[in-house]
Amino acid sequence: MWRITEGSVLDADFLEQLGHFDVVFSWGVLHHTGAMRRAMRNLAPLVNLQGKLFVAIYNDQGTASKLWHVVKHSYNRAPRVLRFTILLPIAIYTAIGLSVSDLIGRRPLRILSPQPQGRGMSIWTDIVDWVGGYPFEVAKPEQIIDFYLPLGFSLVRLKTCGGKCGCNEFVFTR
Repeated sequence: MWRITEGSVLDADFLEQLGHFDVVFSWGVLHHTGAMRRAMRNLAPLVNLQGKLFVAIYNDQGTASKLWHVVKHSYNRAPRVLRFTILLPIAIYTAIGLSVSDLIGRRPLRILSPQPQGRGMSIWTDIVDWVGGYPFEVAKPEQIIDFYLPLGFSLVRLKTCGGKCGCNEFVFTR
């Protein structure tokens, strides 16, 4: 049976009412709460013994992450009419990179396809989603692992984004 409920991972009282689960899945969400570590801690009690916790957290790229924080914060504070001035240079940079990748992969002009790419969105929607994703927190893989170990979790699987932009993906068991 499915039950759909709306609530916040930052609301411990709400989460306590949900119960305990064999699988808890939070993919690319916790780092947008503005209180990532509290959100991470609030998930822990939801996982049954022997249960699995799946999380994806933005990779800490040092200076690049700090610059993205400024871009995202600026975009969200800018008047709606000026947001395009922040999006356009990023869109151009992304389009050039994807076009070169498409040429190398012998898929010329795939970027112009009306079909959604990658994450199931148009490239423009993906860029707006990425730039507008604020709050924005990051962590190194070892920080996430070190956070969950004292809470009774063991790392089962880790997929890093290799120091690049994107999320590191973790599977823990309790």
